Amino acid sequence: MKHGILKNELLKKCKNLGIPLVGFAPVERWRSTPEELPNKLFPWIPEEFWPQSIYPEARTVIVIGLPVALPIVETAPSIYYHELYKTVNAMLDSKAYEIANFLTGKGYGSIYLPRDAYGDIKILIEKPFAFFSHKHAAYLAGMGSFGHNNVLLTPQYGPRVRFTSIFTTAEIPPDPIRFKDLCIKCLKCVKSCPVGAIPLKGDFPPPVDKKLCAIRSAELRDEYRSPCGICIKVCPVGKDRDLFKRKNMSIYSRDKKFEKYHKAWEHVRRYGSKG
Repeated sequence: MKHGILKNELLKKCKNLGIPLVGFAPVERWRSTPEELPNKLFPWIPEEFWPQSIYPEARTVIVIGLPVALPIVETAPSIYYHELYKTVNAMLDSKAYEIANFLTGKGYGSIYLPRDAYGDIKILIEKPFAFFSHKHAAYLAGMGSFGHNNVLLTPQYGPRVRFTSIFTTAEIPPDPIRFKDLCIKCLKCVKSCPVGAIPLKGDFPPPVDKKLCAIRSAELRDEYRSPCGICIKVCPVGKDRDLFKRKNMSIYSRDKKFEKYHKAWEHVRRYGSKG
């Protein structure tokens, strides 16, 4: 089968599965840094985390993304966001598994990767890395750029997207790296982080203190209201803000004209968790 035809079939498959964000990256992009990337990462991704170091036969990485709805994220930390996060993760695993099987059935050996590759959040406190980074895969598939909080920003949903990846032996035409730096450097993520894990200065994107972030997430997990979600809640980037009528970032201040929103969020937070 011609690879262009296969790509069209995959895009149709993803549409039928309700996947709004899909990207394709050849594994060579991990080895040879594309010049057109919107951000320069220092250091570069270590070789042991490259897709071809995990599945040597891999030729293309397919990245899929599902959004997390902004009005639910705004309740974070809460049981509501906790359940949304679990639901989106389960859907990503299921859809990636189905896409891998679809490709394998066409004669291209393919495997899906779990959206999270660690057994428990407490593991990340001492060893704050998974065996593969989906946000870097999405970056190399031309799906967005990095924010100051080191999370991938997309034009459609800002940082409010969860990603996972499929490795395949098929050589699928890659997507162009076409996005400029989407971060507007407003530093709302820095000012809002409850544990000060995001540095104000340094190389961009600055290294987030993964240990502090993991400790915060572990505490919230024990209260049934993880993950934290604050830095993705306050990020102004994303067309979803227009859709949900959240363009005015003063909504997160204590301005009285936004009191109805704060009352709604506080109501959600009071129930269903230990927080």
